[in-house]
Amino acid sequence: MADLNDRILALAGGVGGAKLALGLAGELPPDALTVVVNTADDFDHLGLSISPDLDTVMYTLAGVANPETGWGRRQETWTVMEALGQLGGETWFRLGDKDLATHIERTRRLRTGETLSAVTRDLARRLGVRCAIVPMTDDAVRTIVTTDQGDLAFQDWFVRLHCEPAVRSLHFAGAATATPHPVLQDPPDLRGIVICPSNPFVSVAPILAVPGVRDMIERLKVPKVAVTPIVGGQAIKGPAAKMLAELGHDVSALGVARYYKGLIDGFVLDQADAGLAPAIEALGIEVQVTDTMMRNDLDKRRLAASTLDFVDALARSLQHS
Repeated sequence: MADLNDRILALAGGVGGAKLALGLAGELPPDALTVVVNTADDFDHLGLSISPDLDTVMYTLAGVANPETGWGRRQETWTVMEALGQLGGETWFRLGDKDLATHIERTRRLRTGETLSAVTRDLARRLGVRCAIVPMTDDAVRTIVTTDQGDLAFQDWFVRLHCEPAVRSLHFAGAATATPHPVLQDPPDLRGIVICPSNPFVSVAPILAVPGVRDMIERLKVPKVAVTPIVGGQAIKGPAAKMLAELGHDVSALGVARYYKGLIDGFVLDQADAGLAPAIEALGIEVQVTDTMMRNDLDKRRLAASTLDFVDALARSLQHS
């Protein structure tokens, strides 16, 4: 069993979040890591309950994710999508045959009354994941993107329209009445909280929008560290840089740090952006500069180990403050 003070709570979504979660899982005992995953990009499609971020994290931690895309399953086949297309069905959100099995089983069990938490726990266990993966809530929360073309469901904007409509604002339908997962209501004694290099607006913000979650994180007297999803003014993957610009933020790691001001104690900055460290420190946020690029599993563990060392250094500072 992990020491009570060795537990890490990680907030994650998307490919970047999943990569660091894998690195953390390699550095920590299984019972010392809980990954809280965004579910606001979940949606119903083809009659199935799809949970893209949960599945990306689960497949990555299980070692079955597609190494080329970071999402979906490796060695996938597309027989169902091809047949569906022949029949005139919707194929804009591509679901491989192995991936479909996950959605079919999830949907079946949700319809029998099981919670998303319970289904996720069992599916992850069956795939060999040893640490805990939990949804931010068992209630339905959905990201709505207000664009220059009107309000769009997140997957319509992100996948069907390839992020092309300009973003004006975001809101999370259902968040105000959602109940956070129990680990976000009464977290165990923690070593620290790590915000993975996920999109701040559509992966992390929905978790923080669930009532009580942001207050809980701010209240806890443990180090809270965010790892930058922006390097050299570019998103490592996904639309984070585009969203920063369109929502009026500086398109840089500094813009992300400003967004998290008041929530975090530390920020992991890529060495390419080392010149931004003084401006981030001026926000009252400690900075660690390192190589944040996760090209392979060794990189993931290296960044995780460096982040955990930063958490421990911040903990020592908090003890003496």
